[in-house]
Amino acid sequence: MRNIVTVSFLAIVFLLFSSNTLEFKKAYKVRTVVIDAGHGGKDVGCNGKFSQEADVALKLALQVGALIEKNLPDVKVVYTRKSDHFVELIDRAGIANKNNADLFISIHLNAGPAAAYGTETYTMGLHTSNGNLEVAKRENAVILQEDNYKENYGGFDPKSPQSHILFALHQSAHMDNSIRFADKVEKEFKHRVGRHSRGVKQAGFLVLWKSYMPSVLIECGFLTNPTEEKFLNDKSGQSYMASGIYRAFKDYKQELEAMN
Repeated sequence: MRNIVTVSFLAIVFLLFSSNTLEFKKAYKVRTVVIDAGHGGKDVGCNGKFSQEADVALKLALQVGALIEKNLPDVKVVYTRKSDHFVELIDRAGIANKNNADLFISIHLNAGPAAAYGTETYTMGLHTSNGNLEVAKRENAVILQEDNYKENYGGFDPKSPQSHILFALHQSAHMDNSIRFADKVEKEFKHRVGRHSRGVKQAGFLVLWKSYMPSVLIECGFLTNPTEEKFLNDKSGQSYMASGIYRAFKDYKQELEAMN
């Protein structure tokens, strides 16, 4: 009799646990996204012939957010900045952490030789080429304009390749979903917007390191390429790019919620 009671009790516990687990999975939603317009204020980012990274990134970020707010009203959109002002890297990630974001999207523009072109989306990780390292070094160098950056970033030196190598060994628990979203972004750019995709890459970005959720940094194109600079400053070009990021987010949200 005692064995029957014990088995019955364990069965009830199992059913309750299973029910709660299923309820949790069913209830999971992508509720909050933080959109980060790179640079701003005293930090203009890279320069084209007639435009600056901070300005173009802000326009793209606001358009992406507006599309999400309009078409996915169940998602809360938080911006790290909505105007031309300086935000420290540690504070950008802090905004995402404070709002318990489900996804962090940092929007940037690239720089390089005039012939360089195309999009690339980064997740946190160890760079596999000198090109990836140079992009990370350029984006991370903004901390030199911050007060107490050595204390805030544990003595990290943005000019040192060794610092980037050691720092990038930090692997986020959210790497799989970061790559999942990054891949969707690049596919949208390539197949729907018609851009040249340079692929999904990894490098040690400080802004991604400090964010505790799936996170990506999108390089939307090269302002140092005359053709791309013109496209990225054109209203239609910006609309295409913002729509691509929005569609990737919508697909990511639907896929993740269906999985859970």
